[in-house]
Amino acid sequence: MATLIEQLSDWATGLRLDDVPPRVRSLAVSQLLAHLGALCAGARHSTGRRVLALGAPLGDDAAQSAYVMAALTMLLDFDDTVFAGHVSHSSVGVPLAYARRAGLDGERLLLSIVAATEVAARVTAAATLGPFRGQTAAHTHLAGAVAGRCAAESLGAATMADALGLAFAQPPWPLQHAFFGSDAKLLTAATPVRTGLDAVAAARARLHGAPDMLEHPGAFLARFATTPLPEAIGGLGERWHTDTLSIKVHPGCAYIDAAVDAAVALHPQVADRFDQISGVEVDASIFTVGMEERSAPYLSGPRSGLAALNFSTGYSVACALRRGRVAVEDFEAERVGDGVVWRVADLVSVRHDPDLSRRALLAAAPIGAALRMAGPAGAAWLAGGAGIGEDEALAMLGEPERDFEHAEKAVGARVRVVFEDGSEVRAAVDVPRGAAGAETRVRHREIARAKFTANAAALLGEDGADEMAAAVEALPGAGITAVREVLDRLGEALRR
Repeated sequence: MATLIEQLSDWATGLRLDDVPPRVRSLAVSQLLAHLGALCAGARHSTGRRVLALGAPLGDDAAQSAYVMAALTMLLDFDDTVFAGHVSHSSVGVPLAYARRAGLDGERLLLSIVAATEVAARVTAAATLGPFRGQTAAHTHLAGAVAGRCAAESLGAATMADALGLAFAQPPWPLQHAFFGSDAKLLTAATPVRTGLDAVAAARARLHGAPDMLEHPGAFLARFATTPLPEAIGGLGERWHTDTLSIKVHPGCAYIDAAVDAAVALHPQVADRFDQISGVEVDASIFTVGMEERSAPYLSGPRSGLAALNFSTGYSVACALRRGRVAVEDFEAERVGDGVVWRVADLVSVRHDPDLSRRALLAAAPIGAALRMAGPAGAAWLAGGAGIGEDEALAMLGEPERDFEHAEKAVGARVRVVFEDGSEVRAAVDVPRGAAGAETRVRHREIARAKFTANAAALLGEDGADEMAAAVEALPGAGITAVREVLDRLGEALRR
């Protein structure tokens, strides 16, 4: 039988755009547009300007451009996700970086994004029941970079298989202290992207990787998953992970999104009484609570680093309550030093709600689909997180999804704001805005466009941002020259 790497390589290199359902193509355009929004946001942040010293995004050096863009899109935690993984740093960034060099037209660019997303998401899903998920699952970008470059350069299945085998020979093992306590987090995707690209170059030079590097007892899944899910590689051409696209509308960890949405909804009732707030309670799932526990030791009020701020429920909720949004500017020194915001941020308490945990754990993303694939082992995970028995958990999980057309990412929250006079206001969010679910399936293009234009306007002006959004949306039907014109204009704006 073909190994997992061989299955992925055969499928990805043989994929044609006609094989991709129209809804998936449409989602991939929104994925591209939203990712470019994150790129613009990162480039206009003060830390992003330091990253730009490493090289030009969308420049002549494709590998360095991919590296720099991965750092910029990681910078503010503004990256979009699928089940499973923050794949776009590599699965969108690498095809963009290689588009000019490979002479891609719009169809080929889109196809490369879809192929890379589907490969990277499956490899990530296969190891998602393990020590690394979300951004710390940096191995995602070994797969995304290899698949993205091989698709863009029309390389064969044998080359891609060798490249994946070489890339996964030394997968990254991120350390939490570096992730939260330094600027190293910015390179979490960039470094494995570069490793993946180097692996393709080595494979083109006829160096060979082990084709069973994913499933061999001494290889990747055995070391990176407590419950390996090789079956996650399956469903190629039938189960589209792009269907699970979640678009971040706020910079910051996705597990904060529901609380921020609720705070945004409460802003009109709170703005004039912000200085009278005496307490803020956030009821949330195990995902939010666990994230808060890991990041809290790295918070130090106005002296907090960027990574810790992006993962702080208190800081983001306080910003949203005060201003009705969380924006790039909230992570610049002037606003980070705002003592008025920090007074409220320090009042925020995050509490675990078992019902919200059950809802979040059962949703396809971030982990429910993996738990269903795992069967009894997945039931044990659910039982521990939701506080129920394993038999009950197994019954609740049900059968694995055959497709993801109706997938949700339901990491919800409830927010209660109490004032000094004893009055209070409340808001609850089940599925965050932009997260996979019924609303996003209908509105994903509108959400992605708004994310892009809001963050590109600072670089291109409002009219220029609208024009560029329309040009990106038209890329699937664009020729090589039109693709290059879009990339050149974006690249110039990002370097200003």
